[in-house]
Amino acid sequence: MQQPVSQGPQNFDGRMKRIFGILMIFACMQLAAQTTAEQYRARYTRLVGSVGADGVGVEHLLKNWGKDFPDDCAMLQGKYYYYYLKSRSEAIEAVDAQKFLGSKPVLSLKDSTGRDVNYFTVPKFDDELFRESQVSIDKAIELKPMELRYRFDKISALADYEKDSPDMAATAMLDLIDLDARTHPEWTLDGEPVSRGDFEDAVQEYCLLFYTIGSPNSYESFRTLAERMLKINPKSTVFLNDIGAYWQVAKRNDKTAAKFYRKTLKIDPEDSAAKTNLAIIERNKKKKK
Repeated sequence: MQQPVSQGPQNFDGRMKRIFGILMIFACMQLAAQTTAEQYRARYTRLVGSVGADGVGVEHLLKNWGKDFPDDCAMLQGKYYYYYLKSRSEAIEAVDAQKFLGSKPVLSLKDSTGRDVNYFTVPKFDDELFRESQVSIDKAIELKPMELRYRFDKISALADYEKDSPDMAATAMLDLIDLDARTHPEWTLDGEPVSRGDFEDAVQEYCLLFYTIGSPNSYESFRTLAERMLKINPKSTVFLNDIGAYWQVAKRNDKTAAKFYRKTLKIDPEDSAAKTNLAIIERNKKKKK
């Protein structure tokens, strides 16, 4: 009679080894299936290239990315773009002005009295979605405080949100200038080192933004930024010209404006902006005589 196969220790060990091997294969497969941060970034780039930063599927991808890598600044910046764009819309509204936010009216009509009524494209925001965008970019700033791109993203969004009264945007820019003057940090922009000239150029871009908006409040923000930069570097011809432009355009005071343009020309006799604006002032003076 055939004897039954023994279930001794050797057979048991072999079976356990096979089971353990299968479990290891499944574990490796599961590990291999996990998406890396780099893969998420690549997927995001491809998707945004196809549907835009607030398009179909972007929110789902960002949620999975955030779940797996909650401190990935690229993910946080993606969330900022998504919620900022989702929060923003535009409407055509009547504004009692010849220009609004630096733009001419898209339409002008006469009212019942024959007066011109100007209509402009005006940005509108969903406050809750906008706050979501700010929470995300604030987190990115907290994680990488020396990366200027995140700070500029925040300031640009605030300026858009505040329309013709960019007070929070100006305050954020002033805080950045003060931080730079106080600690001289090693800034980066998109991961690349930022020179002193690069930083001043970036501040000038925001000065021009506030200048272009062209409202009383934005002109004051423009002046405040330029004066703060002049306090740090009194011989900056860029910001001397800015103060001249403030007095010439916002205050219609050619005499004070000319003083700043002449200061500029003492530093750089070939400064084209100062020379051109002084020529305009002299021409206007002759017309008034």
